[in-house]
Amino acid sequence: MTNPITYIEQHKNQLLQTYKELHAIAEPSWQEQQTSRYLQDKLSSAGLTVTTYTGHHGFIAEIAGKEEGVIALRADMDALVQEVHGEVIANHSCGHDAHSTMTLYTALALKKVEENLHHTIRFIFQPAEELAEGALQMMKEGVLDDVLFLGGLHVRPHTEVPFGKSAPVILHGSSATIVGMITGTPAHAARPEEGNNPIEAASSLIQSLRQIRLLGNKKFSIKMTELHGGETSNSIPASARFTLDVRAETNDTMDALLAKARYIIQHTAALTETEITYEEEGYSPAATENATAVRLAQQAIGSVLGEENVEGPCISQGAEDFHFYTWKTPDIPATMIGLGCDLKPGLHHPQMSFNTDALIYGAQILTQLLLNADQEL
Repeated sequence: MTNPITYIEQHKNQLLQTYKELHAIAEPSWQEQQTSRYLQDKLSSAGLTVTTYTGHHGFIAEIAGKEEGVIALRADMDALVQEVHGEVIANHSCGHDAHSTMTLYTALALKKVEENLHHTIRFIFQPAEELAEGALQMMKEGVLDDVLFLGGLHVRPHTEVPFGKSAPVILHGSSATIVGMITGTPAHAARPEEGNNPIEAASSLIQSLRQIRLLGNKKFSIKMTELHGGETSNSIPASARFTLDVRAETNDTMDALLAKARYIIQHTAALTETEITYEEEGYSPAATENATAVRLAQQAIGSVLGEENVEGPCISQGAEDFHFYTWKTPDIPATMIGLGCDLKPGLHHPQMSFNTDALIYGAQILTQLLLNADQEL
């Protein structure tokens, strides 16, 4: 009988080739057609049951079990759109091609031992993680129906998790975006008293946001990352548009921070006698740590890499839409593993790269994780 951990080692050359091929067909959020078809073909050919959906390229693949309940693993497929060497292209600088590769080979390995599996094993390949929209869409499709456990994995920068090690949980924070418009009164720059400058109102807003304080030792940030107003040097513009990036360590902190931001925006509008309209977009919840899921992940990492290479929780200032799954269904044990892979210079950097040897032990950890969950839950 094939050992699934050994299977991955034996097929490492094919796994690495798959990664290269997925990397070469990077596609933006909601446009993952080639990536989805590539993965579906591999999984269908191996005998897994593939289910697709209308209106997007997300899908699931399953290995049927003998008992009720589902053990699930999620991968993301989309790439960022960013400037690389002077050209704006879809670029896999967040590692989603790596996540899809490892999840694919986890599925292929477990298919070899399907007669020993208790539960149905479901592999969730979701679109649009970069827009924080894919997980919500997949939940609408019912991908968490009957799920007893949900796992995930994300490659980590070398400063967070060293190569050859892995963390059993990534504690991402919450994030949101506020997009707004400040409307003032246009005037000639020589007669500013006849107008009301929205850029000056934006400056007041920036200074007020910097004064936000929250009770307790709560980590957060809120800052203006875009400001556009005016077309000429000698005119006060009628309006200015802005974007705020909002981040918090926990969901409760985010709630408090957004409440403060709303108050400050309203107060600034009244103080500067401008009109400020805005929308809150791109909300992503913070991670929640589940003891059962973390323990299963620790066991899987220790089994593959040795107990000495099990890191503590990976604290990340970034966000991840994986946590919509746990936010919406808190009763499901779930965790996202942080994979050490010597990733440099950092996630979302146009020239991001990592040691692809980590793909081998990453797939082995995921395989062992699902086996552990299948046996215990």
